[in-house]
Amino acid sequence: MQKKNANIHLVQNPDQPEIDDDPEAGEQTEVCQVCFGVGIEIVPGKGARPCACRKQISHTNLLDKARLPKRYFECHFHNYRAQNPTQERALKFASKLAMEYPATERGLLFMGTVGVGKTHLAVSILKSLTERGFSCLFYEFGELLKEIRDSYNPTTNSSELGVLAPVLEAEVLVLDEIGASKPTDWVRDTMAHIINTRYNDRKLTIFTTNYLDERRSERDETFEDRIGVRMRSRLFEMCKTVVIQGEDYRRTFDQSAQSKKR
Repeated sequence: MQKKNANIHLVQNPDQPEIDDDPEAGEQTEVCQVCFGVGIEIVPGKGARPCACRKQISHTNLLDKARLPKRYFECHFHNYRAQNPTQERALKFASKLAMEYPATERGLLFMGTVGVGKTHLAVSILKSLTERGFSCLFYEFGELLKEIRDSYNPTTNSSELGVLAPVLEAEVLVLDEIGASKPTDWVRDTMAHIINTRYNDRKLTIFTTNYLDERRSERDETFEDRIGVRMRSRLFEMCKTVVIQGEDYRRTFDQSAQSKKR
C-alpha cells in the first residue's frame, strides 16, 4: 500500500499487518492519521522524527507487562490527594524517585495503616517509569506466593522458576503488602530469596506494608516480627523508609453513600 502527501511518499510499515479494506472482513486496524502507520512523523522545516503514536504503543506494552491490577489503572501522582504532612512528604519522595531513576539505586518502603495511600504512590512511581520507557513489574506479595504454590501442581503449565524469574529480573519491582502473609519458614525463605537476589543485583524495589517498626500496643506485631531481623536490616539499606499516617480513605465511600441517601 502506498499513500501520497505532498512530495512525501509514505509506505506502510512492513512490520504491521495489512489493513483489509473490505468492511465485511471483520474489525479493522486503526491507522495513525499523522504517520499513516510508518512510525515516522514529518515536521515541516525540521525533517523526520519518531511519531508520538509509537511512544504510546511502547508505553501501553510496558504497562501490560507490568501486571498492574485494573483497580489501580487510574492511580497517578496527579490524583493523589495528600491530607497531612506525612502524605505530602511521601508524595515528595515518590515523585523524586520517579524523576531521578536510574540515577538512584535505593528504593522506597512505604509503611502505614490501611487506606493511607501507600499502594497509590507505589503504582504512581511504576506508571511514571513505564511512561519513561523503563520495564516494571507489580505483584501483591500474597498473590505471588499463591502463584508459586500453584506451580508445584503438576496440572498447571507454570514452574517456580517461571514465576520467580520475572520478579527477580524486573528492572523495577513493586512488591505490595509485604509482611501480610503468615510468616511460615517457607514464606520467609521465599521472601529472603527475592530480597537477597534483587539486593545483590542492585535492582530497584518498592515495598508497601501495613506493619510499622514500632508497636502501637502490646498486641501489635512489628514489621520485623513479620519478616525477620535479617530481612528488616537488609531493607534499611535497600530502601528509604517512609511512614505515612492518616485516616482510612476507603471509609469515605460509605460516608458519601450515606450522605446521598439523606
